Amino acid sequence: SSSSSSSSRPTNIFIGDRPAAATIPTAQPHAAEPDLLNEPRAKFVDPGGMPGERYQRYHEEKAKGGLALTMFGGSSTVSPDSPSAFGQINCTNDAVIPYFQGLADAVHRHGALTMIQLTHLGWRTADDVADWLPVVAPSRVRERAHRSFPVEMDQQDIDRVVNDFGLAAKRVQLGGLDGLEVFAGGHLIDSFWSRRSNLRTDKYGGSLANRVRFALEVLEEIRRQVGPDFVVGMRIQGKASHKLKDPGWKLPGDSEDDLSHEECLEIAAIIANSGMVDFFNVNAGTIETDNKLATCIPSMYGPLAPHLEVAASFKREFKLPVLHATRIIDLSTARRAVKEGLLDMAGMTRAHIADPHIVNKLRSGQEDRIRPCVGAGYCLDRIYVGQDALCLHNAANGREHQGMPHVITPADGARQKRVVVIGGGPAGLEAARVCALRGHRVSLFEAAKELGGQVRLAQRATWRRDLGGVADWLADEVNKLGVEVHLNSYVEEEEVLQESPDIVIVATGGVPDTLGFEGPGVRSVWDVLSEPGSVGQEVLIFDDHGKQQAPSCAEQLARSGKSVELVTADRMVAQGMGALNWPIFLRNLYGLGVTLTPDLNLEAVESTDSGRCKVVLRNEYSGLAVEREVDTVIIEHGTVPCTEVFDNLRPSSSNDGKVDLPSLLSTPSRAQGALPGREGFLLFRVGDAVSCRNIHAAIYDSLRLCKDF
Repeated sequence: SSSSSSSSRPTNIFIGDRPAAATIPTAQPHAAEPDLLNEPRAKFVDPGGMPGERYQRYHEEKAKGGLALTMFGGSSTVSPDSPSAFGQINCTNDAVIPYFQGLADAVHRHGALTMIQLTHLGWRTADDVADWLPVVAPSRVRERAHRSFPVEMDQQDIDRVVNDFGLAAKRVQLGGLDGLEVFAGGHLIDSFWSRRSNLRTDKYGGSLANRVRFALEVLEEIRRQVGPDFVVGMRIQGKASHKLKDPGWKLPGDSEDDLSHEECLEIAAIIANSGMVDFFNVNAGTIETDNKLATCIPSMYGPLAPHLEVAASFKREFKLPVLHATRIIDLSTARRAVKEGLLDMAGMTRAHIADPHIVNKLRSGQEDRIRPCVGAGYCLDRIYVGQDALCLHNAANGREHQGMPHVITPADGARQKRVVVIGGGPAGLEAARVCALRGHRVSLFEAAKELGGQVRLAQRATWRRDLGGVADWLADEVNKLGVEVHLNSYVEEEEVLQESPDIVIVATGGVPDTLGFEGPGVRSVWDVLSEPGSVGQEVLIFDDHGKQQAPSCAEQLARSGKSVELVTADRMVAQGMGALNWPIFLRNLYGLGVTLTPDLNLEAVESTDSGRCKVVLRNEYSGLAVEREVDTVIIEHGTVPCTEVFDNLRPSSSNDGKVDLPSLLSTPSRAQGALPGREGFLLFRVGDAVSCRNIHAAIYDSLRLCKDF
């Protein structure tokens, strides 16, 4: 439970005589704060897998924001044959200890606690990275997601890995961290538990007690190294389909040789009764295929907190504290989970990526200003292709070391500037927000009847409606900050000059690029989402983008009863989409009977005498042409920037509309200035007015430019 003390230092929950978890102190006795933690996720390590300045600043920001416990180091590796497949921390040698000490000091100075997650990935890694060692597992069973064929572990391998866990735990303790959790689900420890991946007939296979033996040996060695008083927990899984509250949330691939929920509880009971763990961190489901991963870690397609009942079943069964984080993105859900005794601590991991200052905003009565996690999955989509875990609409996340601020402060001693922003999509709204927070007078002109730009179209597509939260939050912020917003206002050069601006930011976005194809049956995705009635019964969608736009359109049309073929020149549909999203799209598109056709380029679209469209497609590899006859052809090829007002304003600007890249990219960045011998206002363009990119790029354009005005 939360303390009523006004101290900034979190208290501990004690189980027996060992501290088991952390709680948030309340700023006021009546403040209803759930016990929150951040679970390990981000990938910001230095070369060699060390948590350097970038990593430390990232977690320090969460501590600044009032978080009680920040867990870090998702899947941190303990052995050389568990190499970093997606940028994990390397705990295999003592070089990591001073980095741990630096991170612990950074987090502790703000009154928070910090813990790490340790694991051996087992079959869930690659054999062609780092030291090129073969992957090891209890049996020669391959995990499809990472595609390596493992070596069956012998007793020497088992003893070595057990020892590696203990040495890594000791390094954690010497590094001044407050505890650790051992990750089981989907990694080496869990692969011993499952009958599907453990085919052994020795003392580590067969009966449930034998299959749990390896986990107990790991915990015994960890306790031998760190002693009885250091906090040690285990990330453990339950069955994802256990008492599912939303039967519409489909669960793929549940097979008889998966662990039942009852078996998961039996495993947990063996571990709890050993007396070697202080808490359970419960997740649900398995992750050995992309399809199952998308259910275990759901995006906006899934319900909120879909696995809360899975975690609650552990809470009812055991006296140990239970932690859980799966799409708990709002404070009301976190409050309920803790208040009703379903959990001891609620992990709002992706929510704290979107806004690391959730707790401080709650304490200061600004809950309505918390930037929401919209569940886009952008952060995790990037992790699973080896990129940084960035938030779709918080561009400061992970860039704290570069001086990207989460809290924008007024410009020091500078006179108030007159800023004109043209365009009210994400780029324009972020520019207006940041400039207003800097203390400037801002006017925003938007040609449409509402703010939000392309986001408002994207949110119309079936299950992606929560994307609207990006635009809603930004629009609410600019309103609170007193930005003068002019809707239905298409401005040209003369109107801008009448404002006597010091700075003009053009965020006019773009218009659909249909590759030059025209005709009565040719449409863009924009056209279809705006006017779905303009589409015939038989539809061909040509996707030359590979992101969410075309699959969203295909799904929407198929749900309305249209016959749809989705064609791409890529080797697979949705090739540019991440692992939390494309499995959902493919699941839905196959279920709706959409035909998915790769490797074909769009060559021609001609109108037939009957008013239909003859489409000529050519195979990228064979060179052979094929034809289709359909009612409507929809083309997705991104957008072409709208630059007319920018081009007309350039001669009057003091910088010719150019960004000084050395100033922009320096650390810390420097303010933009005029070119020698030129006078007038500073002129910039951001977002899709520069080139077709995504929401994150649009917001980042504006944040890093405007924070120095």
